[in-house]
Amino acid sequence: MKQKEKYMKEAIRQARKAEKIDEVPIGCVIVYNDKIIARGYNRRNIDKNTLAHAELSAIKKASKKLGDWRLEGCTMYVTLEPCQMCAGAIVQARMDKVVIGSMNPKAGCAGSVLNLLQISAFNHQVELEIGVLESECSSMLSDFFKNLRDKKRQIKRHHTL
Repeated sequence: MKQKEKYMKEAIRQARKAEKIDEVPIGCVIVYNDKIIARGYNRRNIDKNTLAHAELSAIKKASKKLGDWRLEGCTMYVTLEPCQMCAGAIVQARMDKVVIGSMNPKAGCAGSVLNLLQISAFNHQVELEIGVLESECSSMLSDFFKNLRDKKRQIKRHHTL
């Protein structure tokens, strides 16, 4: 198994933690010198906090670990394309590279809706790699939303009886 698959598998493990607490399964790891230095997973509903995205959690931990807000030399592996808030934070953190599992056509800001990671007018651009373990990342998300819709249907059906 290649390094990038190994790190994406760890990001998927983080996403599974989110799924276990009924959060959208998005996970992330940050790698520096071939070592995972930070992990994060989606906790928006649990924490009741818009900022509780996997990427922001991992960035905060990586900055603490390295003792700097600049994450130069770091690569982020994330199961779903970052939103505008996370993409902005990635650029601000001076992350070298982002490796994405699956794209997000409705809200992704690494190429789907916008590409905030590579705007030439910004003082930093981020290298991008897309589609690492894509089917695993995509099916985890589509299964989660299918189960959520099924639960909602069952609740609705139960209330109409």
